[in-house]
Amino acid sequence: MHYVSTRATSASAARNPQLFSDILLGGLAPDGGLYLPSEYPQVSGAELDAWRKLGYAELAYEILRKFATDIPDADLKALTARTYTADVYRNARAGESAAEITPLRVLEEGERGTLVLQALSNGPTLAFKDMAMQLLGNLFEYALAKNNDELNIFGATSGDTGSAAEYAMRGKRGVRVFMLSPHKKMSAFQTAQMFSLQDPNIYNIAVEGVFDDCQDLVKAVSNDLSFKARHKIGTVNSINWARVVAQVVYYFRGYLAATTSNEQKVSFTVPSGNFGNICAGHIARMMGLPIDKLVAATNENDVLDEFFRTGRYRVRKSSETFHTSSPSMDISKASNFERFVYELVGRDAQRTHDLFRKVETHGGFDLSGAPGSDGDEFQHVGKFGFQSGRSTHADRLATIRDAAQAYGIVIDTHTADGVKVAREHMQPGVPMIVLETALAAKFNETIVEALGKDADRPSGFENIEALPQRFVVMPAEVDRMKAYIAEHTGL
Repeated sequence: MHYVSTRATSASAARNPQLFSDILLGGLAPDGGLYLPSEYPQVSGAELDAWRKLGYAELAYEILRKFATDIPDADLKALTARTYTADVYRNARAGESAAEITPLRVLEEGERGTLVLQALSNGPTLAFKDMAMQLLGNLFEYALAKNNDELNIFGATSGDTGSAAEYAMRGKRGVRVFMLSPHKKMSAFQTAQMFSLQDPNIYNIAVEGVFDDCQDLVKAVSNDLSFKARHKIGTVNSINWARVVAQVVYYFRGYLAATTSNEQKVSFTVPSGNFGNICAGHIARMMGLPIDKLVAATNENDVLDEFFRTGRYRVRKSSETFHTSSPSMDISKASNFERFVYELVGRDAQRTHDLFRKVETHGGFDLSGAPGSDGDEFQHVGKFGFQSGRSTHADRLATIRDAAQAYGIVIDTHTADGVKVAREHMQPGVPMIVLETALAAKFNETIVEALGKDADRPSGFENIEALPQRFVVMPAEVDRMKAYIAEHTGL
């Protein structure tokens, strides 16, 4: 399996595809694009039938071996077996099995269809990001040990990516983590999960700005190729291909658990901010998984919803980005969206390059086909199965209350966005699976507002906000960030 950049416009770049191990430790391609397979591996009906009998770790191995063809099978099988165990994903709630890793819960069945919740938050940081990040930590350690090398991870988080990355990388030999987050814009629980870590290889940096400012800093440093090489910079954000492909696995698991034959289809609703989670669903669909619809659920920061309704991609300014009660989705520049646009324009790298250059110069592009637009490719979006919807703070509160009363379950704010939008897209005969984002305890402030009581917490997280915190506050300045990294890497 070889990989190409979404912006590989030169003949030399197109003729120089990379292997999985070549791109594992990096993020952006040297040309500023994102990596994708040169073609998607296809899954047969016979394989799907055989996979119905597998546990999660075995399923992960079968899917990942199609993408990581340069990692010996025995090594990859050992990595997935070590990652996906009930000891790691131990935070299952009442009625759920930790051994299933991502158990399904049917919320409602009726004339309008079946609504299902897929639990993805049983990992060590109680968020779906653990599903990929735990594997990424083991893959990084494996690759670095082979070459006796080291890596300085530079990433950005709006909430859950940071803690998932840090818990996955803490204590890993040869790895340091420099994690940016928007200052005072995460929940108290999210902040405490990250800033309370005292491991010497973890560096938390609170940036004066919003998440998009953090993400822009990561891209700016990654695009300085000499600095990136000298300081051995890698990333765990979802621009990293290995993280996206690890998320493909739970779409297969969700489908196989919700169906009994390959003639059946399911749809997924995915709370969406940076487009990485739902991009994994798109990849699963391109591989042949019988997915009917992929529904992107946004909050008030509705850039993606606007695109899937109109064909216009319009990035908001920092001052226009709302600080909401589902803060992990407070994103207006979805970095993974480029992977989908590349597919939408027929894998035309020059076209992709030009469109995202316009994002930087003009704040967006318009593919609606209207007079004066940048193209008419939006007319083809239907063949990829995408739909979308939007949720507000009032919607979140109402959905959290309704879920507690109707289903006997307390859901977090982002999952509430997903449930609200999923209900608008349900159809008879096609189960609608909502991907859970996090446990409700991570957003307790809103749970108290909605229900008048605290969310339950798994053992070990009772007083996390009271722990000592270690972090620095910095302005959103590239040169200051580079100096900080250089000072602490010693390279």
